[in-house]
Amino acid sequence: MSTAQDLPAGDAVTTAPPAGGPPDRDRARLLRRQRRSRWDLKLSPYLYISPFFILFAIVGLYPLLYTGYLSFFQWNRNQYSRGEFIGLDNFTFVLTDPVFQKSLVNTFSIFLLSSVPQIVIAVAVAALLDTRLRGRTFWRMSVLLPFVVAPAAAVLIFGSFFADQSGLINQVLTHLGLDPIRWHVDRFWSHFAIAGMVNWRWTGYNALIVLAAMQAVPRDLYEAAALDGAGRIRQFFAVTLPMIRPTIVFVVITSTIGGLQIFTEPRLFDNTPNREGGPDHQYMTSTLYIYVKGIEDQFYGRASAAAFLLFLIIIAIVLLNFGLTRLATRKAGRA
Repeated sequence: MSTAQDLPAGDAVTTAPPAGGPPDRDRARLLRRQRRSRWDLKLSPYLYISPFFILFAIVGLYPLLYTGYLSFFQWNRNQYSRGEFIGLDNFTFVLTDPVFQKSLVNTFSIFLLSSVPQIVIAVAVAALLDTRLRGRTFWRMSVLLPFVVAPAAAVLIFGSFFADQSGLINQVLTHLGLDPIRWHVDRFWSHFAIAGMVNWRWTGYNALIVLAAMQAVPRDLYEAAALDGAGRIRQFFAVTLPMIRPTIVFVVITSTIGGLQIFTEPRLFDNTPNREGGPDHQYMTSTLYIYVKGIEDQFYGRASAAAFLLFLIIIAIVLLNFGLTRLATRKAGRA
């Protein structure tokens, strides 16, 4: 049996490392790195988007919750402070207020006159811009110019068109032998004029969003449809619209939210001293009602109740749009 003394000089004796030696430390370090890497993959996306949600919680969620909280209290206008708890009295007052009911009808009327034609025209304009036009960049930038114009300037521009006495449209109607339209008096025509301002400003913006979705549609689908004998119109309804349905849903939702919150156009369109949506509130919107009750009349409890009711109405309509869209998508998938 040989011993260490029998080994030649310079030969090392290989022995097992003691427990807890360098290999164990390296293995533990590797496990910790792998664990941190897994947590990094899971948490990093949430950390990247967290600034938006933190900012939204500060400037969006907190005012929303405080508005709902304030709607259950009376507001002391003399001391400019929150008064006693009155429960649902503010909601009862707002729901039974004829002015609020009228403003709600006006809001939906202007919304339908603006959002529905706006989306249809935006899709049509996007389809034209998606063709091989000369100077496509120029035309695509041109449709965005109305969105760049300040709303106040847009109202001044349209004021020259829709003026009751010296408006351009009434002058044309007079030359044609027709009666002039009382844009600031007749309820329907005032809604039509305000909807025209909204459509002029937002149609190009929505058209560019739809155009971006159209350009993302694979061109192979159009080539296959053309080989099957489908013309451009058939390709548009059979290929383009189904492929850009999610984008159209997004545009519908954003247009719904914006359309039910119209404030600037009716506020600046009014030429009466009070600027409360006409002398008979014939084009006062719900947002304008909230402004009048809260800022001018300083009934912050009632204004908060009206604002919270408008928020619930918008949420209900958005959920309805989402449900109808999912139902249409399922039917299209089964077909």
